[in-house]
Amino acid sequence: MISPSVSKQRDRVGREAAPVPGGWVDAARRLADRFGERFSVGAVVRERHGRDESHHQCRPPNGVVFPTSTAEVAEAVGICAQHRVPMIPFGAGTSLEGGVGALGGGLSIDLSGLDRVARISVEDMDATVEAGVTRKRLNEHLRDTGLFFPIDPGVDATLGGMAATRAGGTNAVRYGTMREAVLGLSVVLASGQVIRTGGRARKSAAGYDLTRLFVGSEGTLGIITEMTLRLHGIPQAVSVAVCPFASIAEAVNAVIAIIQCGIPVARLELLDGLAMAAVNRHSKLTLAETPTLFLEFHGSEAGVVEQAEAAAAIAQDFDGADFQWAVRPEERSRLWRARSQVYDAALALRPGAKGFSTDVCVPISALAQCIAETVVDLGTCQVPAPMIGHVGDGNFHLVFVVNPTDAAEMMEVQRLNRRLVRRALALGGSCTGEYGVGYGKLQFLTEEFGRPTYEVMRTIKQALDPLGLMNPGKVVALGAGRSPDPAEKD
Repeated sequence: MISPSVSKQRDRVGREAAPVPGGWVDAARRLADRFGERFSVGAVVRERHGRDESHHQCRPPNGVVFPTSTAEVAEAVGICAQHRVPMIPFGAGTSLEGGVGALGGGLSIDLSGLDRVARISVEDMDATVEAGVTRKRLNEHLRDTGLFFPIDPGVDATLGGMAATRAGGTNAVRYGTMREAVLGLSVVLASGQVIRTGGRARKSAAGYDLTRLFVGSEGTLGIITEMTLRLHGIPQAVSVAVCPFASIAEAVNAVIAIIQCGIPVARLELLDGLAMAAVNRHSKLTLAETPTLFLEFHGSEAGVVEQAEAAAAIAQDFDGADFQWAVRPEERSRLWRARSQVYDAALALRPGAKGFSTDVCVPISALAQCIAETVVDLGTCQVPAPMIGHVGDGNFHLVFVVNPTDAAEMMEVQRLNRRLVRRALALGGSCTGEYGVGYGKLQFLTEEFGRPTYEVMRTIKQALDPLGLMNPGKVVALGAGRSPDPAEKD
């Protein structure tokens, strides 16, 4: 990291471009004294920490600190608490709903320096890691153990960020999301106090389930600095196939039948025709550019064959083509790498544009209706909008490829997004299956849960963060609770 000298830091702390929150000048001087070169008010560093991978505009913090331990995070939080400075945790910046934006200025706490794999237990099939460890790095550590960590959101996110957003991904249909993967946490509260939740036991009936409270809280209740995670055995056999369909309705109905028949697929992904065209162009593949299922099966040699045959038979009942198998490991990796890069492939459809990415999740029985009605909506959309999804658990995504400076275009995309979310809610679903709320979907929480439940969330937020300093303006707002982007208002 390149930053000014400590003396220059002390001279510059009162001259940031962003709004100055609370006692920022005094807090910044203390942070510069304590962290030296690991505290920055440089414009480039601040801008990097004010944006994620979404269309939301950059909202830089007043400064950024780079701690390397839970104790140092607690020190930084304690300084901010004393001077009433907002705090925004930052991992890899891969979120998609504005979760890292400093909406009112404050301090970004970059957790990438908390990068130790503290413990791996092969016997208990668990590991303890710090928040800045990425999922790929953990799996590299596990390479010779016979174990792996299965949660795969498609990007190499930090595990702390994945826990904070309750991330899912392509393996969720078989292995669940971060909700199921996290056994225990170390969390720094708004006061600077460190608590530990959960443990290594696979079940417990003791007390409130605070682990689940913090998983998915997006840094609004505390900052996750360490996790104990559930691991899984590497399957004996893995089989991957793609299956094109003539229509998206037939592909979705095949998915529903596969799930309802209890076939234990490990991955079951849907890409529509536009997404397939983007993937072919971006990853130099030659797959059919029609709605396509990507499937993966895990188990014993015999079990995988049985699962694959059963799924293939169902696909044929819905006019799916013959399965195209990826047999060698390098072929499987190439297919899933292409799938994981679909966001970048979508952006390449319109060079210079941004991705307005959204997701919803519905009961599997409602998936066909939700997707069919969404396809009708997309027929009037003037921008490319590939559809992809972890459809095995009822979760699908749209990537609107937009020009964020075109107000009319943004208003239309926002309108279609609201229709999508409210359609999912009407079918008993959720406004987000795995992206989280950030501030991009804050307006939908009351619609999803109702005012009484939303007020309970506000009560919890008030109890744990009475000054509203922890990632303010996200998930549950103590103030007006509306997005600051005019285009996102009703």
